[in-house]
Amino acid sequence: VQLAESGGGSVQAGGSLRLSCAASGDASGLDCMGWFRLVSGYEREAVATITTDGRTTYASSVKGRFTISKDSAKNTLYLQMNSIQPEDTAIYYCAANWACVSNWFNWRHFGQGTQVTVSS
Repeated sequence: VQLAESGGGSVQAGGSLRLSCAASGDASGLDCMGWFRLVSGYEREAVATITTDGRTTYASSVKGRFTISKDSAKNTLYLQMNSIQPEDTAIYYCAANWACVSNWFNWRHFGQGTQVTVSS
């Protein structure tokens, strides 16, 4: 499956952004999709995940501010980011996997990423 993110950009603290991820190709067997962000040279933090039946998880740092959702008809994943803070600045990646496992390196598919920059 191919994943293509969009919607990143620059925003002031307290503002909002919505990231989108368009999925194409064979997604059979991929029960979980999620958003990750790069927190170091290569380490990726799970921001939010969603299963095919709609169960969601969030990192504690974004809970109550970010919302993950999907439109199955459009094969598109979203991340609504509200009350954005400078510490949310990162490259955000869309990902898909057979299950919502905790370690990012066990996820099978990642997009190329989209930059989010938050100024104070």
